[in-house]
Amino acid sequence: MPRQTEPTTMTLERGMQVLNAFHAERISLTNGDLVRRTGLSRSVVSRLTSTLIQLGFIRRVGGGPRFELAAGIFGIGHTYLETNPVTRLAQPLMQRLADTLGAAVALAVPHRLEMLYVAHCYSVRNSTLQLGVGSLLPMSTTSIGKAWLWGLPEDARNDYVARLLSAADARAPTLKAGFDAAFDELDSTGVCTSIGEFQHDVYGIALPITVGRFATPMALSCGAVDLHPDIDAIRNRIAPQLKLAAAELAAALRDVPFMP
Repeated sequence: MPRQTEPTTMTLERGMQVLNAFHAERISLTNGDLVRRTGLSRSVVSRLTSTLIQLGFIRRVGGGPRFELAAGIFGIGHTYLETNPVTRLAQPLMQRLADTLGAAVALAVPHRLEMLYVAHCYSVRNSTLQLGVGSLLPMSTTSIGKAWLWGLPEDARNDYVARLLSAADARAPTLKAGFDAAFDELDSTGVCTSIGEFQHDVYGIALPITVGRFATPMALSCGAVDLHPDIDAIRNRIAPQLKLAAAELAAALRDVPFMP
């Protein structure tokens, strides 16, 4: 029986790799893009995109060679949002913080070596960040990713950092310096900041948060577009309110049975 189910399991896993390749930037992708992002062969990607189109999970853009996520995948996401107590309970608190600070506010959990937004709010005064619930961001170059790493037990943190550096190849020294700086900042201030690492002219400030009955490690961040950011002013303005919001959020979600 295991031998019979193995091909199906492998196909499902590869199909999920293709869906996961549609990252936070919300752009359409070609088969070539999907090959580069997944590491799968072109023939496998071609078969999978055909199947995913038939299932309604992706669609062709204008009948051309590019693909984008379709309504089927959003139906699954909508069901998740409707049944996820963290998203439902966190949203009002996060929206209040977003409106107060004029920024986007996100709550994230890890997904492999990336961070997945499970809740996201933005202020109408600063709504230019093209992100939302379900967005995947790199763990290694975002404040929310580094804050989540710092909140882990030391052994788990070291393991993640080693995996991230191994995947970074030539960029590893730069990432290592970024981790060290972020962890030092978290040690001294309780938050970490990032400017322009993930998106040009965008700042982020984040801290770790433990959520729910199972003490699930997550991270909470604020971010906005700022052409001339003053990092000290940003930290002084946002950090106190971000810390208060994190404490309020942890209390509100204290009894939620959530595991990512």
